[in-house]
Amino acid sequence: MPIRINLLAEAQATEDLRRRDPVKRVIFCAALLVALMLVWSSSLQLKAMLARKDVSDRLTQIQSRTNEFQRVQVDQKKLADVKGKLDALNKLTASRFLQGNLLNALQMINVASVQLTRIKVDQDYSYAAGTKMQTNGDRIIPGRPDTVTERIVVTLEARDSSSNPGDQVNKFKQAVTEANYFKTILNKTNGVQLTYLSPPQSGPDGKSFVLFTVQCNLPEITR
Repeated sequence: MPIRINLLAEAQATEDLRRRDPVKRVIFCAALLVALMLVWSSSLQLKAMLARKDVSDRLTQIQSRTNEFQRVQVDQKKLADVKGKLDALNKLTASRFLQGNLLNALQMINVASVQLTRIKVDQDYSYAAGTKMQTNGDRIIPGRPDTVTERIVVTLEARDSSSNPGDQVNKFKQAVTEANYFKTILNKTNGVQLTYLSPPQSGPDGKSFVLFTVQCNLPEITR
């Protein structure tokens, strides 16, 4: 039986031992892990970039909605201001003092020997600036809108030429007080006041008369 001698057995054993070296296996495994980590890191970076882009798009949309909301709020405030002014104008139109109604009411007042010589209407409007809403800590102090206070005084100058000048003055004052028109517009107290009464005097025809002034006070109205 022939004897076979492997002269390369020692070299092959050395090579096989080299291939089975645990250090190389560790290095190989570490390289594989590093590669996997790089792939995982790249995927995370890609996801982060996509997430940032999505966040940026959402922020742009939110900013656009915010700008639209602010514009809507501004428009609503302007609309409320215009509506408030329109309502105030409508109220002023509905409750304004009409000279024609006054003249019509005066021509219905007839007192013997009393002649109305002059009518004067004083209309005064006082403006008061409003205040803005304020906060004091946790307490909210509401604002106050601008207001206008209306004061109207009707002055009637007349002449009493009755047989006994002055006797008809109180009757004229009473007639004004009891007239339906003046009942609705005058102050409930001191609505009609006698503010002037002259001494008897003679006219060109030699007839005696007195001059007197009646003041009609309307209540103050704040709008």
